[in-house]
Amino acid sequence: MLGYSSAWCLELFSIKMSFLLPSLTNKKEVDQAIKSVAEKVLVLRFGKEDDPVCLQLDDILAKTSHDLSKMAAIYLVDVRKVPVYTQYFDISYIPSTVFFFNGQHMKVDYGSPDHTKFVGSFKTKQDFIDLIEVIYRGAMRGKLIVRSPIDPKNVPKYDLLYQGI
Repeated sequence: MLGYSSAWCLELFSIKMSFLLPSLTNKKEVDQAIKSVAEKVLVLRFGKEDDPVCLQLDDILAKTSHDLSKMAAIYLVDVRKVPVYTQYFDISYIPSTVFFFNGQHMKVDYGSPDHTKFVGSFKTKQDFIDLIEVIYRGAMRGKLIVRSPIDPKNVPKYDLLYQGI
């Protein structure tokens, strides 16, 4: 990039992402989003604005937000600013994406032990779009857990920290 440092480019990219997607900066704002987003899937991306994997995910979220605007509201949450939710959802790895519908936490069976959140970045925009469509349709039928439409090869693998306790 014509001699610009990678740190500067990363900072510029981070600023660009933060303008494309709204951020929730405290517990009150997260609570309000959970309570007020109605008849849409609420997508909360927990992470850090300067983390490369979070930026990769934010790019996918930003590129799909317009197409999904009738089905989903997408927000970024910095884990350092909202530690109560970071702890509540056991956010040990970032990025982690949590879904709600009409104030109800939506769970997704990804074929992994944890159904409460998606950990990592989606491999493709289509994976994210398909997941939102499945969550939305399931929630509209009153389901609280849905089966992930994402190919298991595209679901990041990780070990639960409390596994075996």
